Amino acid sequence: MYKGKRPPPNPWFFAFLPPVIFILLFYILRKNSALINFWVFHCMAPLMQTIGRFWGLFPFSVAECIIAAVLVFMVCCLGYSVFTSITHRSLLPLQRSTALLLCLVLWLWSGLCWLWNCTYYADSFSTRSGLHPQPYTFEQLVDTTVYFAQQTAALSSQVPRDEQLHFALPRQEAIQRGITIYDHVSTMLPTLELSATRVKPLLFSQLQSRLGFTGVYFPFTGEANVNVDSPACLFPVTIAHEMSHQRMVAAEDEANFVGILACVTCDDTAFQYSGYLMGLIHLSNAVFSVSPDTLYTIMDEHFTPELYTDWMDNNNYWKALESPVEEAAETTYSNYLKQNDQELGIRSYGACVDLLVTYFSEKNPEQN
Repeated sequence: MYKGKRPPPNPWFFAFLPPVIFILLFYILRKNSALINFWVFHCMAPLMQTIGRFWGLFPFSVAECIIAAVLVFMVCCLGYSVFTSITHRSLLPLQRSTALLLCLVLWLWSGLCWLWNCTYYADSFSTRSGLHPQPYTFEQLVDTTVYFAQQTAALSSQVPRDEQLHFALPRQEAIQRGITIYDHVSTMLPTLELSATRVKPLLFSQLQSRLGFTGVYFPFTGEANVNVDSPACLFPVTIAHEMSHQRMVAAEDEANFVGILACVTCDDTAFQYSGYLMGLIHLSNAVFSVSPDTLYTIMDEHFTPELYTDWMDNNNYWKALESPVEEAAETTYSNYLKQNDQELGIRSYGACVDLLVTYFSEKNPEQN
């Protein structure tokens, strides 16, 4: 019997093993609410928020730089290996680069699981804040929609506009002013308390628009990034939405509600208007699905020329970008949300209607 030295273990084994273990642990432990809550709110959140404050010192999106660098590395690595395999007539270079890229993907996915996906299994914003959606009638939905239409219309003439009545608050100014928009709502709901950092404008914003996104939270740097090419009238509330993710509001329906609430309760008129407009859009979609004529009546009675201009600006912008690419991106992201037990998928962006009707029916005297 051969008694020579054992061959050394394959180095790829040590590269693949840790991320695989981390991923398996996530899927095994994600339903353990006590453990996940401890990790998210006592370990992960403080770490991410500290990292976010550090990277917030940089005026550009570090997240975008990292994503671009990883994509360029992957393309170059794959391209070089294909070229080398062809010139050397050997599959070994291609096999090695494939293993390297697979290892990189596994490490990135394991990081995403433990630095963000776990928030989908921690206590939701509704649980932490005590604000739970309640059943409501169509009349309550209409009343809330009318209230939002009235508030939006009243503010529509008080925000910066150009000669054609388009919303005209400069993006950089909105980013600067957005730092303080959570000051008031965090006193009402302490679970939203956080030392704020500025959101980051995305250089490839048009690409984001073509994919159907207005912003992205990047857990590896704790940065909230916003699409600066999207309609200006909803840019302030988009800032608030992405900042809600920094506060561990994971579900998109809750993030939409929190972003709207932060805007309408702050002292900045432009953010108030943007928040009411976003809420009005969600509520109007819900009314339209039941009774289009009711929505048309609300629009005829309450829309001002300024409000109607912003309404059409938003509709026309997204309609012009409709494409199979956007549909594919939407489907991919929806499947990602469903994989993390977000049952409504991307449609959960519209589920904030329940929270809006519940909250404003209870909190606004006009709705009682």
